[in-house]
Amino acid sequence: MTATSLSDANERRTVLGVTRSSAGRIWRERIDGTQNAQALALSQRTGLPDVVGKVLIGRDVGLEEADRFLDPSLKDLMPDPSSLQDMDKAATRIADALHAGTPLAVFGDYDVDGATSTALLLRYFRALNVEPQFYIPDRIIDGYGPNPTAISQLHDGGARLLITVDCGSTSFEAFDEARRVGLEVVVIDHHQVGETFPDVTALVNPNRQDDLSGQGHLAAVGVTFLFLVALNRELRKRGATNLPDLMALLDLVALGTVCDVVPLKGLNRAYVVKGLQVMHQRRNVGLAALADISRVNGKPTPYHLGFMLGPRINAGGRIGVSALGAKLLVSGSREESEHIAATLERLNQERQAIEAIMLEEGEGQAFQKLDANGEPPAILLTGADNWHPGVVGLIASRLKERYRRPSFAIAFNEDGVGTGSGRSITGVDLGAAVRAAVEAGLLEKGGGHAMAAGLTVKREKLAEVEAFLSAQLSEAVGIAAQDHELTIDGVLAPSGATLDLLETLERAGPYGASHPEPIFAFPSVRIKYADVIGKGHVRVTIATNDGGNLKAIAFKAEDQPLGRALLEARGKNLHLAGVLSIDTWQGQAKAQLRILDAADPTTSTLARMTGGLK
Repeated sequence: MTATSLSDANERRTVLGVTRSSAGRIWRERIDGTQNAQALALSQRTGLPDVVGKVLIGRDVGLEEADRFLDPSLKDLMPDPSSLQDMDKAATRIADALHAGTPLAVFGDYDVDGATSTALLLRYFRALNVEPQFYIPDRIIDGYGPNPTAISQLHDGGARLLITVDCGSTSFEAFDEARRVGLEVVVIDHHQVGETFPDVTALVNPNRQDDLSGQGHLAAVGVTFLFLVALNRELRKRGATNLPDLMALLDLVALGTVCDVVPLKGLNRAYVVKGLQVMHQRRNVGLAALADISRVNGKPTPYHLGFMLGPRINAGGRIGVSALGAKLLVSGSREESEHIAATLERLNQERQAIEAIMLEEGEGQAFQKLDANGEPPAILLTGADNWHPGVVGLIASRLKERYRRPSFAIAFNEDGVGTGSGRSITGVDLGAAVRAAVEAGLLEKGGGHAMAAGLTVKREKLAEVEAFLSAQLSEAVGIAAQDHELTIDGVLAPSGATLDLLETLERAGPYGASHPEPIFAFPSVRIKYADVIGKGHVRVTIATNDGGNLKAIAFKAEDQPLGRALLEARGKNLHLAGVLSIDTWQGQAKAQLRILDAADPTTSTLARMTGGLK
């Protein structure tokens, strides 16, 4: 192969000649020429459709591992739990406590990962006829993680051994209090930690610097499940029988794993594949009630977990009672489950209303920061006195998505102290910049990771913080902003979106963090119908070349360039790009397209080269 042909093979080509879509993006193939050849070989070897071969190669699934990837085995992918530091110590101590009848307590976090981790332990212990106390902190009153007041409350309630999940790795003050009152502690966590740990009986965390298990990508619920595998093994060694069926708990593991947005690779992917199968059986009464009120039809998917079930569980922790999610997930009563699910639905609606008001104000502040060309600054920092601190993370995320800039939203209290959350764009390390601001004395508290961060700031320091973060991040933001692409997995005709293809694509899932949903381009399709439904969603009917229709929707797009392009294209043709899914309504399954972007066929590079598309 010549140098020129090698370069051509390694080039990712523009799709349909789209160099500026309605969202200002270039559409580019996910894989290059060499990978296209590998995809063709994979399809020929396995008998899979060509487009599925492209999806697999685009997610680093090689020819030899394709069959195993399409049918992941929990047994094959699960490590020996003992490979995690302190795991045997933790399992032995809890087994001793169960044998001795030591009163237990579980302390979890207020997000979905914390709620599912807590519910996982509670359902396990209840199967052994053990009823621990449990405590989920209030986001505003307690803050994140164990605190001395909660420790004293659990001890006064009779607990003598505490298990923390999804928190605890840095709770030095709280565990000093635990040691003082005589409450023993076992920590099960997954957050990044430094070189020093609290003084506890066992600290199981694959992100400990001395942990060599290689399982640092697990959510807390995934680590907790491994702990239960180790505990079951320890109890079995001691002669125990009729131990809980761990496989029946995988629906909780799938939910927490998807909602914590950890990479869906290796063990995480197997957790979700098998957990979705368990969830479809509707064994968990609370989850079934939540699915019903969320209008989840047919087989659950990661989309349902991440965008329908998860936000409702989180609503309790954001603006309501933080323990509601965990209570729902452990409930065995249909009546109680329906009541809690209805409460979470109401809270989620209230959260949406609060978010809408805050977002309008935040977008107004962001708009005022645009330059003469309508371009945003390196970072967007917004805030107000009347904002709800439980919702600021959602506002930051919305602003980041709209303006493609790292964004912060801050809620100030009556003392002028603001609690804020930030969300970043790929290639810009927000957590490092926030930690630098703490070290510079500009923030009261702050930390996080590359894509998300939290901070506490005094109002009088706000301008300094904004200038500091802008200086820290402007170069990285400038580089990241230049690379605005939509990555396309393949090109399909609307009539090619068959249920057979979608079922095969499902086997290549589940999709999520580090394993993105396939995005397909549909060339010059006729928009038969477009209107606005719900809260700003644009519903579209696409004509297929066989005389049929493909239903499509663009969420929250009405006031965006995408929504305007769709509404103005009634009776005309557009290039569309989006994600396919199976929509089940009244027992009938049909393909549906979730539209992510659109482009005018007459203005694409290809159209200009050929004199326009006819």
